[in-house]
Amino acid sequence: MQLRNPPDRWGPISMLLHWAIVALIGWLAWLGLTMVDMPPTPAKINAYALHKSLGLTLLALVAVRLAWRLFAGAPEPVPGMPTWQERIASATHWAMYVLLFAIPLSGWVFNSASGYPLQWFKQFNLPAIAGRTEELAATAIQVHEYGFWLLLLLVLAHAGAAFYHHLFQGDDTLRRMLPSLRRADATPDQTPER
Repeated sequence: MQLRNPPDRWGPISMLLHWAIVALIGWLAWLGLTMVDMPPTPAKINAYALHKSLGLTLLALVAVRLAWRLFAGAPEPVPGMPTWQERIASATHWAMYVLLFAIPLSGWVFNSASGYPLQWFKQFNLPAIAGRTEELAATAIQVHEYGFWLLLLLVLAHAGAAFYHHLFQGDDTLRRMLPSLRRADATPDQTPER
């Protein structure tokens, strides 16, 4: 089994990182949107602590994913894809990487500037990465929130484009990231001889 990305599809490590990050983003989004409306109880404190731990995990996974992509490369564009679509897809991917770093880091800055402790799943403490100031905390939380909505928009566009290619263009854009939906390689007709 080839671990690096072959020219025609994403490899298994890239797929695993992609779908793990998608699942983590979904969990973080749901938790982030629901925890703010919780009553001030220990459950709300635990929800915030979990959100922070998951955000730190996302940050680490995105760093691993970017390093892996730089090492393993990316598949060639799907044959016949117009150049303008390739450019938009590439710009969207890199914008998502920027946001996937900016959102957790802005959360960390907000946490630090607000003077809150930061632990990873109650295993160890992480240091503050900014001094305690209200102005910085206000800016960081805006970056965190607006970054999330922008990421959501880009993820929907990314997924929509993949489904458009799959359903209307009939190409392998989506299949290249789904191991169970891989189109069989073109092989000569192997009908049995009579």
